[in-house]
Amino acid sequence: MSMTDGPTPLETAAAEQAAEEREASAKAAGKSALRQREGRKTGYFSDRWNALSRQQQWAFLVIVVVLAYLLPLINPPIITTEPGNNFALACFDMARFALIAVGLNVVVGYAGLLDLGYVAFFAVGSYCAAMLTSPDSPFLHIPYLWTIPVAMAVTMFFGVVLGVPTLRLRGDYLAIVTLGFGEIVRILATIIPAMKGQVGFQNVGHPPGTEPNGAPIFSNSNGVPWYWLTLTIIIIITLLVGNLERSRVGRAWIAIREDEDAAEIMGVPTFKYKVWAFAIGAAIGGLSGALFAGQVGFVNNQKFDVTTSILFLAAVVLGGAGNKVGAILGGALVSYIPLRFTAIAEYKYLIFGIALVLIMIFRSQGLLPARQRLLAYGRTALNKVVSRDGMEAKDKDKPAAGSDAGAAAQRGAEA
Repeated sequence: MSMTDGPTPLETAAAEQAAEEREASAKAAGKSALRQREGRKTGYFSDRWNALSRQQQWAFLVIVVVLAYLLPLINPPIITTEPGNNFALACFDMARFALIAVGLNVVVGYAGLLDLGYVAFFAVGSYCAAMLTSPDSPFLHIPYLWTIPVAMAVTMFFGVVLGVPTLRLRGDYLAIVTLGFGEIVRILATIIPAMKGQVGFQNVGHPPGTEPNGAPIFSNSNGVPWYWLTLTIIIIITLLVGNLERSRVGRAWIAIREDEDAAEIMGVPTFKYKVWAFAIGAAIGGLSGALFAGQVGFVNNQKFDVTTSILFLAAVVLGGAGNKVGAILGGALVSYIPLRFTAIAEYKYLIFGIALVLIMIFRSQGLLPARQRLLAYGRTALNKVVSRDGMEAKDKDKPAAGSDAGAAAQRGAEA
């Protein structure tokens, strides 16, 4: 009995284990197929874009960039903001908001840090340009173009100063602290005499260059050169941020955004990377503030309130947090809608509030949701491993089934 029945439990256990492996492989394959079907439903255009070759993608992007540069010259009749608002100046304002949204997207979209006081960095950049170029300022005067790197360096310093003591907080607590920082900057601009409060600084500097008639190229009323300058900066910043997103720093930000505790357990220095996110986002905010000060030519404390900061955040959420192209689109829309529909401009906060509620209901990740490109290769590898395991399980099942049948026949013959 021991000679014939002894191996039987082992064969049964092996068969049961093979069946469990087949069932697990089938479930994993089913989940993978379901995720792929859902991805095809929600990301049709993204899939089509990813299916193009690199050369085709760059050719399409070149066409889009050329059309973007020609936009204020074409002045399309359907989307123009005239006669209510000059379309070239409206294009600059859209580009300014888009640049701000790209900077805030680094903080909110990549690192997952809720910053309600981003307007503070925008204000610091504006005041740097004004206090270093305006004749109303008693400080050292330098050429306007030099104020751009100075504004970025100063705002980056303020980002680190704010981040070091506060980034150990999370969620609502961090949002409240950043909101308070934005108000502190505005109040300091009001009570410090050197910052001139509501009086402000007039005749802020601008880039060099004059037209044949002697008028400056970068005048306050000519929005085309300002738009081209800002658009060029957006392209450069977008390329840099895209490379940063695919680097080790970007992967750390994504890990922190998804689960900070898990990232820290896995060895990611979360505090360091959060400070980096604040510093880089602050530098881009200071850059946009310097451009704004140069174009407007006037800076005071009335342009940096909480509602402006909320508009910046709404631009990122509307376009899609974590997607740099979505942030550009959201920033452009937040600026464009009040300028295009001047009659309802005073209701812009109501309109954006309703739009955000609808987007949260029907498209919770924004107009252009963030695609997990950092995990795309990992997902492809996982699918390949699952399919390979399924094939190996099938190959193992064939001899296993045969051996089970042979053993059963042998036991029947012995019986």
